[in-house]
Amino acid sequence: MPIATPLRIGKHVLRNNVVLAPMAGVTDLPMRELCLELGVGLTVGEMVTADPSLVDSRKSIQRRRASTLEKPRSIQLVGREPGVLAEAARRHVDEGADIIDINMGCPAKKVCRKAAGSALLADEPLVGQILEAVVNAVPVPVTLKIRTGVDPESRNAVTIARIAEEAGIQLLSVHGRTRADRFKGEAEYDTIAAVVQQTRLPVLANGDITSTEKARQILAYTGAAGVMIGRAAQGRLWLPGLIADQLAGLDRHPPSAREQLQLLHRHVTMLHEFYEEFLGTRIARKHVGWCLESLLPSHAGHAREHQWTTMTTQLTQWKQEFNRLSEPRTQLRYLEEIESRMEQFMTDGPVGELAA
Repeated sequence: MPIATPLRIGKHVLRNNVVLAPMAGVTDLPMRELCLELGVGLTVGEMVTADPSLVDSRKSIQRRRASTLEKPRSIQLVGREPGVLAEAARRHVDEGADIIDINMGCPAKKVCRKAAGSALLADEPLVGQILEAVVNAVPVPVTLKIRTGVDPESRNAVTIARIAEEAGIQLLSVHGRTRADRFKGEAEYDTIAAVVQQTRLPVLANGDITSTEKARQILAYTGAAGVMIGRAAQGRLWLPGLIADQLAGLDRHPPSAREQLQLLHRHVTMLHEFYEEFLGTRIARKHVGWCLESLLPSHAGHAREHQWTTMTTQLTQWKQEFNRLSEPRTQLRYLEEIESRMEQFMTDGPVGELAA
């Protein structure tokens, strides 16, 4: 049964209820553009610091670059000073942001050392002050991304959600891990379900959503309004849109290995153009690695164990050889070579099938 529904954020009605999570250093403009073309309902820009002294840094400028495909355009801010965050929100709205998202979910040490990101969950009064300051500062919807708490012994996502609701937050994304968990172990969804039950906020469930079936299960279990796809989209830019279409009942299948490699070729070309040669070729390496890893089935039956091992060895070799390339034209030529050789190891059917 289709369980996809349009998602509303303030005046904005998204085409579906699947959102690409903001991932610093990953979901740059090229990736967001491709994910939008492939059907995801919303992309959120990479985390941008609210620190005004860094407004003109290369990283901040690149992360603020927008696309005409991003309608609405959501910008994520990180910081801990209510006034500084409010001023940053105003600045981004002046630059064209349609939605401001506040990051209280990042577990990275360099963010938490500044008592920002998920570290803020330990200071509930400050959370309220930040959210009220930002909501009152801008005329656009403000959303919030959190984890379930600072650690498993102090999960306070329900309390944070109530504070957010009171402050006027219009959508809440909850990752089913605590700050202390980082990305270890499995995400838990009981806390997300409790947030849904005890607030009126639309909630996005986030964490370990790797397939349409998993998305269906989590939506049914938590009652969430939608799902947010993060690491599962690394190397599989088509996945969020596929999940959205399948939740809507559309008969859409995963792309073949050849189609994925053609998409990768286009992605790498866009990275070269966006970052230029020096950075573009280096940033391309991780995306190529993720894509090649995603082409390998997670396990193989005994009858095909030898083929699985052969594929693993070959894909590892291709990654290593690609990582030694430092010119755009040689990277693109090598991807074309990989595509021509892939048929030796994989069929042209759905991803995950081994060659007969």
